[in-house]
Amino acid sequence: MKFTRELAVAVQFLTRIPVPSSAVLAEAETQGRSVLYYPLVGALIGGLLCVLFYSMGGDAGILRAALILTLWVGVTGALHIDGLADLADGWVGGHGDRERTLEIMKDSRSGPVAVVLVTLLLLVKFAALDVLVGRGVWSALLLVPVIGRAGLVAALCYLPYARPGGIGEVLANHLPRDRAGRVLAASALLLPLFWGWVGLLILLLITGFFLLLRQALNNRLGGITGDAAGAVCELLEAVALVFLVLLVN
Repeated sequence: MKFTRELAVAVQFLTRIPVPSSAVLAEAETQGRSVLYYPLVGALIGGLLCVLFYSMGGDAGILRAALILTLWVGVTGALHIDGLADLADGWVGGHGDRERTLEIMKDSRSGPVAVVLVTLLLLVKFAALDVLVGRGVWSALLLVPVIGRAGLVAALCYLPYARPGGIGEVLANHLPRDRAGRVLAASALLLPLFWGWVGLLILLLITGFFLLLRQALNNRLGGITGDAAGAVCELLEAVALVFLVLLVN
């Protein structure tokens, strides 16, 4: 079935969860359609986080937040964190030059800027998780990974691909735009469904933040790359967690 194969491709690409080997060899069209299932993979990741949340006692305290974040990073293989690190190095080292920025981003080594930014991002996520876990807001664990992966869909759908070659270009070129819009709309509805008017406000804030990222990436890179898409996912997750701490009790 196409549904199961495309979902398997999405799971294989975004997580370290084992999938049938045939998913790795999927053709370009299947890879593009698999992007439509990224928010569903986010829900899968969120479900695992919720299982860990409920399996630990309420007196686990700060340890529970630490283990949830560890599982979150581990199940994704730090894929998007790596993209954020590469973008950070290129953004600072490129000094505003598009070609220089893209060239630095191709270097797999992480410089001090990348290390500092990743450390700060994980610190923000950990602190926010500690607050939300303490309040018992389990829905944040379920929905924030969905938000991040919906950001991937939006980035690949609404930004041109900035660098030829690579799997990111394949995904962007074969992503069905009309279906992607419906997937994003369905993902967006989850926020007011779980959090009411506060969820709608968070949705508007996250959308505004995404538009700022979109403009910045267009100005510097001329669009999106695989690394930049990963950075969008991570930044949206961190911002969503902060908004949840401020607005959801």
